[in-house]
Formats: sequence, structure tokens, C-alpha cells
Amino acid sequence: MLNEITESWDRIKSYIKPLPLYYSNNFSEITGADIYFKLENLQRTGSFKIRGALNCILKNQDKCRGGIIAASAGNHAQGVAFSAKTLGIKAVIVMPEFTPMVKVSSTQSHGAEVVLHGQSFEDAYKHAVQLGKERGLHFIHPFDDHDVIAGQGTIGYEILREKPDIDQIVVPVGGGGLISGIAEYVKGFNPDIKIIGVQAEEAAGMVSSLSEGRVVSLSSSATFAEGIAVKQVGKLTFESCQNCVDDLVTVSEREIALAVLEYIERAKLVVEGAGAAPLAALLAGKIDVKDKMTVLVVSGGNIDVTTISRIISRGMTATGRFMTVSIILRDVPGALTSLSQEISRLQANIHQIDHIRNDQRVPLSQSRVNVSLETRGQEHIDRIMERLSSLYEIERLV
Repeated sequence: MLNEITESWDRIKSYIKPLPLYYSNNFSEITGADIYFKLENLQRTGSFKIRGALNCILKNQDKCRGGIIAASAGNHAQGVAFSAKTLGIKAVIVMPEFTPMVKVSSTQSHGAEVVLHGQSFEDAYKHAVQLGKERGLHFIHPFDDHDVIAGQGTIGYEILREKPDIDQIVVPVGGGGLISGIAEYVKGFNPDIKIIGVQAEEAAGMVSSLSEGRVVSLSSSATFAEGIAVKQVGKLTFESCQNCVDDLVTVSEREIALAVLEYIERAKLVVEGAGAAPLAALLAGKIDVKDKMTVLVVSGGNIDVTTISRIISRGMTATGRFMTVSIILRDVPGALTSLSQEISRLQANIHQIDHIRNDQRVPLSQSRVNVSLETRGQEHIDRIMERLSSLYEIERLV
């Protein structure tokens, strides 16, 4: 596989963006380690998927002349669509109905026909296979294809070409194509380099499969990190992970969301949920990085703006920088002013205030005020709650 991946890189190198490793001073200092990012969120189409798609199409041009079809929740779709447009080939992409609009519109902007079908990747996959047979289109699998895996493995080639003395590489895992390609190359180059995979707890298909020693199908893959929301991993990728991956860990939705926020605040990077999974594992203490040189593969940056907004809100709440409290006030002139002054003395900033005077659960002589505050940590919140509780009837909402 080592030679195949090297040949794949020669095949696709003129089409992809060169992305050197980025050393993170912030996260290196936080962890007491050397942390590097492989920023595939800055790759053309915003993710690593272009690598596998290009390699598969370029290697199988005779099969692809009549057009190609793919199923994807987004990043593979854009990779295939971009590759097809670049190489002058017709592309049809089947996407689940829940796919964020940013990914749908980006795929269409590359000239592909988009078909929205089903509630999951598996629904879209089955429809794409059938549609491909009906229209005579060559199917490009998002992960369980030898040539796609080899294309993704070019990331491993680039990492070790630049820094061959790396200790470990941490990779997000959905269907397993990315980690399989990287692991196949890295272990062929130096078996002592550790390969660690990270899955969302709600879509841990590879973890379950390796635990049972066979490919299993999950009943659900409900994670906002849709790039790794896969119910069933591939046969090829399962075997590769069995042979080449040193460890697999899982991260919660909250941990992924906090990692997305950390990328925005500390690294000034926009990273989607799947791409943030390795950092989530690192920050949650699930990976040993101390005194090691570690590369985190940031697999993509195609995240919907509304999702970013929700993540920022939840992240600020989780880290004690935002709270919402419901307060019962006497419905008399000056009551709201007094409350605002008390909050000012507590050095909290009012983000939003809703004065509800017709709440049926509150006596006519009183009103309810919901106040959202910007705060400076959990100790600050505790101090605010203690003071306001001594003055008013209150309830913490968020």
C-alpha cells in the first residue's frame, strides 16, 4: 500500500492545495506537548475528501467517462463534484435530506446534480447505487474503496514527508476511509508511530465493530458531526483498522462542541464537528500527548453558520461565560431599574432581557423577567446566583 499511496499522491498533487503542518503554540502550551494540525479544512472544497475522489476518478477514467454518482452527507459530495467538474465528467450526488444547506449549495456550485433522499447516509447510499445502475453511472464510494482509501492516505505521506519523527497521529473516524489510508501508509513507513482514531459517542460504529470482531450496523448515528455520522463502517476499512490502528476513543457531543469553540477562539479556525473530534479527545484527556509530537488531522471546515451559532451559545454556557435566569419582580415602577443596577454591581453584562407581565403563573402584582448574562466563569455565576437569590425569587434556566 505504501507505493500505491505514493503513486496516488503523484496522481493528484497538481489538483490539491499543499498544506504544511501548522504548529499550535496555544495547544502545545496547554498540554505540555508538541501539537501540530494537518489543516484539511483549508483544502479545496473544505475537506480531505477531494483526495480520495480525485484518485479514484483519475485511476478509473474509462469507467467514469459516462458519468459518476456518489452518496454523501456533504464533504465526499463536494470532493466528487469538484473532481468531476475539473476533469469534465458529469456527476450526480445523492445526499440525505438533513444535509446542511452550505454543503448542498457548495456541491451544486461545482456543477453536480444533487438528489436529496432519505434520513441517513445509508438511505442515500442505497438510492445512489440503484440510481447509478439505472443511469449507467460509475459509483464512487465515500470510504470503502481501495482507490479512495489510497487517496486519503496521501495525508499520511505528506505528514511524514515533512516530519518523519512524529510520535502519533490522531484522526477522526466515520466510515474509516481516512484513518485506513493514513494508517496503511504510516505503518508501512514506521510501525512505531501510533495511529489513534476518534469517533462520536453517538456514531461509534468502528469502536463497536472492533469490539465484536465483525462489522456491525448501528441503529442510529445521531451526531451533529455529520461528517462522521455513519451507521456501518466498510469491510475494507474495518480490516485496515484491525491491522493498523493502535487505539480508538470516543467523544461526547458536548466535547466536540467545546473543541469547535476552542478552534474558533484560540486558533482562529472554522472547523466542523468531525474535524474537531481529535482536539475534543485531546482536551478531554483521552489521549496521552505529554512529551510527544502529535498531529491532529483537521478533516474539514464545512460547518453551517446556524450550527456555529448554537455551538458558541452552548460552549459559552458550558464554560461559565453565559447564563439565563428567571426572576420574579414586583410590578412597580423602578423594579426593573433596581434589578439592572444590582446586576451591574455584580459586574455581569446583560445580553438580553425579556419582561413578561402576562405570565399566568405569576400573581397580578408581580411580573417575570428572564435575563441572559455574559459572565466570567462558574465562580462568578455562583456569586450572582447567591446575591440575586437573597433579593428575589429566581430560577436558573441556562
